[in-house]
Amino acid sequence: MTESAPSLLPLHRTRAGVLDVAFYEAGPAGGPPVFLMHGFPYDIHSYVEVAPMLAQAGCRDIVPYLRGYGPTSFIDAATPRSGEQAALGADLLALMDALHIERAVLAGYDWGGRAACVVAALWPQRCAGLVSLNSYNIQNIARAMEPDTADTEHRLWYQYYFHSERGRAGLAKDRRGIARLLWQLWSPTWRFDEATFERSAAAFDNPDFVDVVIQSYRHRFGLVAGDPAYAGIEQRLAQQPVITVPSITFDGTDDGVRGPADTATHAHHFSGRRSHRVVPGVGHNLPQEAPRAFADAVLELASALRS
Repeated sequence: MTESAPSLLPLHRTRAGVLDVAFYEAGPAGGPPVFLMHGFPYDIHSYVEVAPMLAQAGCRDIVPYLRGYGPTSFIDAATPRSGEQAALGADLLALMDALHIERAVLAGYDWGGRAACVVAALWPQRCAGLVSLNSYNIQNIARAMEPDTADTEHRLWYQYYFHSERGRAGLAKDRRGIARLLWQLWSPTWRFDEATFERSAAAFDNPDFVDVVIQSYRHRFGLVAGDPAYAGIEQRLAQQPVITVPSITFDGTDDGVRGPADTATHAHHFSGRRSHRVVPGVGHNLPQEAPRAFADAVLELASALRS
């Protein structure tokens, strides 16, 4: 990425569920719809190269800011600032409803990949195909307190940091510093420049960012209650539902969060057609580090919507 790299502008807005969602849209209105979902701590510019590739190929791209990021905001000040997986999935489903999109390819990584996996698993009729980094991204909260290997545990330091009030204060004080460090640790071979980082870091200035992030990393370990509005969805996710839709899953060999060894046991979570691809020299932000590989996977699944 260079300083002259384009931004995903202009943005559109729509009310969807509990949110006023800001999103980028490109491509023909009648093209196969694709939702491109970003992760933490990133923003829609993870798709700054993928989105034009898909639009040029005839897809209708929708790239939303997740709750707590960028201009996306909560409609009601009283709504809990939850970042739990059920909320992310419900947000994606509500956005599909608001845009009157019955069925789409759902693609994402990290938090965005989790939202896509939730919808694919619980509402498969709405998902024409799934693209997911790190394979099955639905959390098994009931087993979250079981310790992992030392190597895996040390990579999750930021999650444990956010469990404490010191971590909350640290994120509020220096959200850019923490995010920049995570970018470096999670994608050690990605040489992003300061302009690229700042373009995304502006999304972390959202007033709900800290609350949503902290709740997310505490809820997934069962340390705080979820939003009661999503209790039914969380109960269904606790069953670790199988994903039945056609899926393309990825790992990057240089992913500093999870890699091929961590997701090798995920095959049983997929009962539909699944292709798993390992991308050499790529870290956690795969769509921005290897946009052609990500776009090609989306286009492969989008072909089903053209027939």
